[in-house]
Amino acid sequence: MAEHPHAMLVRKGYEAFTQGDMDTLRGLMAADATHHVPGTGMLSGDFKGQDAIIDMYRRLGEETGGTFRVELRQILVDDRGHAVSLHHMAGDRQGKHLETDGGLVFRIVGDKITDLDECVADLDAVNDFWA
Repeated sequence: MAEHPHAMLVRKGYEAFTQGDMDTLRGLMAADATHHVPGTGMLSGDFKGQDAIIDMYRRLGEETGGTFRVELRQILVDDRGHAVSLHHMAGDRQGKHLETDGGLVFRIVGDKITDLDECVADLDAVNDFWA
């Protein structure tokens, strides 16, 4: 069975993120896309527009000295414009190590990602890591 187009879009996004290919990531998102990051840390909040989102991704790498990694585990789709990804993330920052599971809820219109809502398994650990 062929992979659903929304799952393919999400998978392509994870591959681009892992490779640091911000041009490809930019092309997968609507110009006014928003990425919602939970928590209270320095990279929490709503990042509106491709430039703000790409800059936040750049800062993830910069703040962790390039150690931040995500490993895609699963993608779920509903054929109504939603996809959910489950992943494992890890990184090191200022003597702290983060290792937890997370996910993204994607809203997809046409062939573009318009909204990303991030969820994490251990919000306290994420908040501490980015404090």
